[in-house]
Amino acid sequence: MPPCDTGLMQLQEILYSQGFGTRRVCAGLIQQGLVQVYAHDSGDKPSVCKEAAAEFEATGLRFKVQGSDWPFFEKAYVLLNKPAGTECSQKPSTYPSIYTLLPSPLRLRPQKAAVQGVQAVGRLDQDTTGMLLLTDDGKFIHRMSSPRHHVPKVYEVTVKHPLDDSQVQKLLNGVVLDDDPQAVKAAACEAVSPFHLRLTLTEGKYHQVKRMVAAVSNRVEALHRSQIGGLRLPQDLPPGQWRWLSAQDLASIAT
Repeated sequence: MPPCDTGLMQLQEILYSQGFGTRRVCAGLIQQGLVQVYAHDSGDKPSVCKEAAAEFEATGLRFKVQGSDWPFFEKAYVLLNKPAGTECSQKPSTYPSIYTLLPSPLRLRPQKAAVQGVQAVGRLDQDTTGMLLLTDDGKFIHRMSSPRHHVPKVYEVTVKHPLDDSQVQKLLNGVVLDDDPQAVKAAACEAVSPFHLRLTLTEGKYHQVKRMVAAVSNRVEALHRSQIGGLRLPQDLPPGQWRWLSAQDLASIAT
């Protein structure tokens, strides 16, 4: 995680900042003996703390709440391997929300804005799978979403009809979509196999991959995002699972 200078915080404030409920709920969890804290020098031996006002150095702190380990992060940055049949919406219309795949503290982290918890950095269609970033850092969301920063995103595309060199070249040269007179180009494009296209984009328009492929007289049958910036989707992260992003991960995304 990026460094932060949080300093000493009361334990109930630490839990509150991490999304474990209101300050009163967090104080109750502590007073009931449901919170254990790992001292910075104690290795793997957490101890119960029943004092809600007890102060700890928040940076680097680890603790357990009702038996579940949790690290303190001033801002949350996570990676989700999005499964098919899920919507990137807090209020889905047809399919389950991706937010149901996350633990409640991530969904309830307090924010100054009206929304709570981590938010998806961009969206993937309900039938699109793969790499999705979520955070409660508004500046990070803006930086990643801004077309000025040209963060490359790599998609593995299964197409209906066999690919040929002319289709790949058209995608590299630029195709015109129905709502934009300016041609949209792929930053990189290769036919991995006759029905597998690897496409790299640096902007995010509505249904962009599907519309670009349709513009070269083909059709997307399956779509998977495998990489953002220099960070690839880990092969050992199953669909529907998430993990924290490290400082190294965040640095690689920006490269």
